[in-house]
Amino acid sequence: MSGLLLSVQGQSRFKRLPARRTLARWVAVALDRDAEITLRFVGAVEGRRLNRDYRGKDYATNVLTFGYALQPVVQADIVLCVPVLRREARAQRSKLRDHLAHLVVHGVLHAQGHDHERAAPARRMEAREAAILARLGLPDPYRATGARPRRPPASADTD
Repeated sequence: MSGLLLSVQGQSRFKRLPARRTLARWVAVALDRDAEITLRFVGAVEGRRLNRDYRGKDYATNVLTFGYALQPVVQADIVLCVPVLRREARAQRSKLRDHLAHLVVHGVLHAQGHDHERAAPARRMEAREAAILARLGLPDPYRATGARPRRPPASADTD
């Protein structure tokens, strides 16, 4: 586990989100190196605006990673759109907590330079996500239903 400076924004706007301590644990277990990370929880309007402005896609997406630096420490903002996360968790018949953990881990991996634009890196990233979630005692989101769910979108800085 690496050193982490974590800021959490917007959490109090939404009911039933995990405690800051839980979020910090999820972020820390996914880190390979020291990091300064902001987790920002947003509604559909802000999520749509950010996705449109930074990725050219006019819809709210589940997670956006804005990576600013890899060295000497990872610096990134990870934006999580709560209404989209809730809708996806219901559609996948998974717990919101499990889905949120997956997308926090996913965003942290993007912040460290991982991507899933091509098949081989996507397989490596998915395997790493599954291994990290297993360390947290959570199910593999890519095997939970027996089918591969739609992969979360790439980070804002790699699309």
